[in-house]
Amino acid sequence: MLKGHRTWIFDQKPKIISTGTVGGPFEAEGMLADDFDYLHSDLWLKQDSYEKAHRVMLEEACEKAINKGDLEKEKIQLFLAGDLINQITPTSFAAETLGAPYFGLFGACSTSMEGLALAAYIVNTKGANYILTGASSHNSAVEKQFRYPTEYGGQKPPTAQWTVTGAGVAIVSDHGKGPSITSATLGRVVNMGLSDPFNMGGAMAPAAVDTIETHLKERGIDPSYYDLIATGDLGHIGREVSFDLLKKHGVAIDEKKYQDCGLMIYREKQPVFAGASGTGCSAVVTYGHLLNRMKKGEIKRMLVVATGALLSPLTVQQNETIPCIAHAVSIENEDV
Repeated sequence: MLKGHRTWIFDQKPKIISTGTVGGPFEAEGMLADDFDYLHSDLWLKQDSYEKAHRVMLEEACEKAINKGDLEKEKIQLFLAGDLINQITPTSFAAETLGAPYFGLFGACSTSMEGLALAAYIVNTKGANYILTGASSHNSAVEKQFRYPTEYGGQKPPTAQWTVTGAGVAIVSDHGKGPSITSATLGRVVNMGLSDPFNMGGAMAPAAVDTIETHLKERGIDPSYYDLIATGDLGHIGREVSFDLLKKHGVAIDEKKYQDCGLMIYREKQPVFAGASGTGCSAVVTYGHLLNRMKKGEIKRMLVVATGALLSPLTVQQNETIPCIAHAVSIENEDV
C-alpha cells in the first residue's frame, strides 16, 4: 500500500529469513568481526584481480544465506543486487554463478536498502516467495576506480572515508520466520552543489534528512517509535550535519538512538579518517550486526537509511556536482 507520495506499507510483512555476510582482513580487525559469517585474511581471495575477488566475496555471501535458510539455490526466484564498479560487473558475474533471474541495481551506497525495499514490495504483492538481495564493495577495486590505486599512496584529507571490503545479503520471503519488513520510504535525488569526492558524508547528509523526515511524516510516527535509526555511511561529518539539520527542522531524535553504519564497523584506532563507506557498508552492518542485535532482543524496531552518492569517474571528469539519494526501510521483530 502506498502511503503519501514515497512510502510503501507492507501489510503482509515479508520476513528476512536468513542472511550472509563476508568481509576482508581490515574488517576482521574491526568492532563487528564477530558478526560476519566469514572473514578473509587477504584482499585477493586467491584471485588475480581485486574485481574478481569482489565477485567471489558476493558469491560466498549468497551461498551462506541460502545454506542458513536451509534452501536449495533453485528456490531463489529473483536476485536483486549491485555494487560500485563499472556497470556493476562483479555483481553480474556473481548472478551468473547463482543462476537466478536477476535485476542489477545501482544506487551507490544506498543499494542495500534499495534492494531490500524492492524485494519486500515484490514478496508483499505475491510476485515471488524467495528473493535474494544485497550489496557489496571491495576497498582496492573501488579506490582504483574512483580515486587512486592503493599502490600510488595518494594522501587523503580528514573528510575522506574508507571503503568497506564486504558483501551482505538477505533472503526475503513470505515463508519462514525472521524480522518483518514493515515499510520503506523511497529516496529522491538531492544535490546541494558539493563536488568534493573526498567528502561523501557531507554531500549525502541532506538526502538522508529528506528521507527520514518524509518517512516520519508519511507514516505519521515520531522518531521515538524506533529503538534505532541507522544511516548508511555518513561517517563523522555527515552524521553531525544530518543530526543538526534534523534538529533544525524540528525532528527530535535521541542522539544515542541515531547511529551510522560507517561509524560502527571499525575500531577507533583504525585509520579510516571520517569513517567507513562503500556499497557493502550498510549491507554487512545491517545483515550482520544489527539483525544479530534484533535476535538478542536489544532492538525491536529500527529504521535503516542507506545513503548513496551518485557520482562516477565520468561526472568528476566533467566537473559535475554530486547528486545523492537515501532509501529507508523499517525492520521490526515482533517476536521480541
